[in-house]
Amino acid sequence: MKQLLFPNNIQFWYETLRSMSHIAYGGADFGEVVSTGERIVEGDYGSWYTEWTATADRVAAEADKALKAGHRISARDGYLRASNYYRSAEFFLHGRPCDPRHDHAYDRSVACFRSAAALFTPRIEPVAIPYEDTTLPGYLYRVDDSGTPRPTLVMHNGFDGTAEELHFFGAMAGVERGYNVLVFDGPGMPGPRHHQDLVFRPDWENVITPVVDFAETLPDVDNNRIALLGISMGGILAPRAAAFEHRLAALVAVDGLYDLGQTSVRNIPGSREQAEQMLRADSAPELDAAFERIMSADPIARWAINHGMYVMGADTPRAFNASYLDYTLAGGIAEQIRCPTLVCDAEDDMFFKGQPEQLYDHLTCPRTLMLFSTEEGAGAHCHPGAMRLTQARIYDWLDNTLDTADARA
Repeated sequence: MKQLLFPNNIQFWYETLRSMSHIAYGGADFGEVVSTGERIVEGDYGSWYTEWTATADRVAAEADKALKAGHRISARDGYLRASNYYRSAEFFLHGRPCDPRHDHAYDRSVACFRSAAALFTPRIEPVAIPYEDTTLPGYLYRVDDSGTPRPTLVMHNGFDGTAEELHFFGAMAGVERGYNVLVFDGPGMPGPRHHQDLVFRPDWENVITPVVDFAETLPDVDNNRIALLGISMGGILAPRAAAFEHRLAALVAVDGLYDLGQTSVRNIPGSREQAEQMLRADSAPELDAAFERIMSADPIARWAINHGMYVMGADTPRAFNASYLDYTLAGGIAEQIRCPTLVCDAEDDMFFKGQPEQLYDHLTCPRTLMLFSTEEGAGAHCHPGAMRLTQARIYDWLDNTLDTADARA
């Protein structure tokens, strides 16, 4: 897709397209996104924060006025958009050290979303899911208040997305189709990272199992029809969990990933084994210097490494890249997945090209590979700009897999 804004910075354009994508489920308006983007200085993280915050503040203030005047729908819609704009505002601030403004924007995003959630019918319910010695934040979406057990989709984001953003990334699409949806932030994701100092962990089954335990306590959930969907980095986390948590009735990876270590070693000379040894070494000054050069020259790498250090709890770029080596489905892990699995793929994925096919090829369970094309406007990573199309195909697959179409008739 042609870059309508930020012609020389694909990262800024991708994140703008991401906000545009959320128009489909009420998370943005086209004019608000474009006018904000036009005010931003290309490549300037401070400008990005300032302008998105200004838009979010304005939209939130209008929502406050609407609520005070008794206009609940207008207030709800405004809070949803403001939540998404605050989320976008803090996106590039996780540097070394982390910019203190990111907590303000994140907390405002959550507050606005919770204001919107309370205005839905039925209410979108904030939940705290028991996890080890703490809880994980999330939301329960119900089709209605009848308490009827229904198929339920558990959803989580990935490297940089929030539980709140999942409203626009599939939660409301599920409710429209008769699914209850349980979304949450796991370790390393924004809620637990901001407020509990929890970083990502590769053994994601130890995250998903408590979430499934929680879901099974809810009277609205049909325990025989619980599916799991992971987005972006969630495309490797969710399959990893499904390899060991066999209560799941279906799995969706948007988009599928097989081995994050491939991204860590691809620019390091020598064999994979030699590259891994250099990444894990006590000292590798030449490699450290190479990472610094890459970050200076490549805005995507600069953001990814800075953010990766933040969410992985790594002290250096090399340590972050070394951490990725642990996130893999190789060694027979993918082959342990039993439930029917949908692997989504993006024709022009700029992050993980080819990995969905690798995951698909290693699956021994019932499997489907679903390609989204550039011609459809869906060729970018996780398909921003084609959200209605994406959700239709994913949920149609879930309908057929879980046989929910007949159950709802």
